[in-house]
Amino acid sequence: MVLDFIEMIKVIFLGIVEGITEWLPISSTGHMLLVDEFIKLNMSQEFKEIFFVVIQLGAILAVVLVFWNKMFPFQFKDKTKSMIRKDIFSLWFKVAFACVPSAVIGLLFDDFLEAHLQTPIIIAAMLILYGLLFIFIENWNKRRTPTTQTIANISYKTAFAIGLFQVLSLIPGTSRSGATIVGALLIGVSRIAAAEFTFYLAVPTMVGASALKLLKFGFAFSSAELIALLLGMVVAFVVSILVIKFLMTYIKKHDFKVFGWYRIVLGVIVLLYFSIMI
Repeated sequence: MVLDFIEMIKVIFLGIVEGITEWLPISSTGHMLLVDEFIKLNMSQEFKEIFFVVIQLGAILAVVLVFWNKMFPFQFKDKTKSMIRKDIFSLWFKVAFACVPSAVIGLLFDDFLEAHLQTPIIIAAMLILYGLLFIFIENWNKRRTPTTQTIANISYKTAFAIGLFQVLSLIPGTSRSGATIVGALLIGVSRIAAAEFTFYLAVPTMVGASALKLLKFGFAFSSAELIALLLGMVVAFVVSILVIKFLMTYIKKHDFKVFGWYRIVLGVIVLLYFSIMI
């Protein structure tokens, strides 16, 4: 079985959606599930579930590329000399510490969450709820000065607190980046530090989620399925690079309220659409 042209166009479109929504705090999983209501891949439900998760690896590779100099703890001056960045090692330990809550809850309740929470109504409700939170928190932050200005200043306590907020992203429509950014802003982390820590946190989180899906599904892909996965990852990778650079430039001068309003409008549209359809 070979992936036909129409299915290839669908995969490319889904890769674009993933690349845009993975890093903007508007819920990539929520968008992917909603898009699938209108642009359905002609593949099994089991494969689509793994596709929506595994193509996120393309987005992760984009983060690694963009932040390589900040993420990689080994720096080589020449062929004989190298330097270890202890500050980067320390940061990765904090990231690992922050991953613990979502890893535990995800392993325990993954099947339940898939079976009961991936519904349009829940997705819409989470889009609206976190949209309102973004607007409220940004208005509240106008009267506050962040206590943690840079990612290097994030403590283990703050990292773990952000990790607790990431657990909320297991509910479709919440947004992993949305939950962690909202949490970070609430506890006094600056916008830029919150966004950067979210990027770091995404690497082990999404690699782990993809590995879990692959272990459940197995590795017996058809040629069409394999092409779909690789194509989706490549498209998500390219788009993610552009979106990450845009977001880091945008938040230097703007707040997150525009994403809050977007979430509210989209959530209302989804509720109205599915109310009419039901």
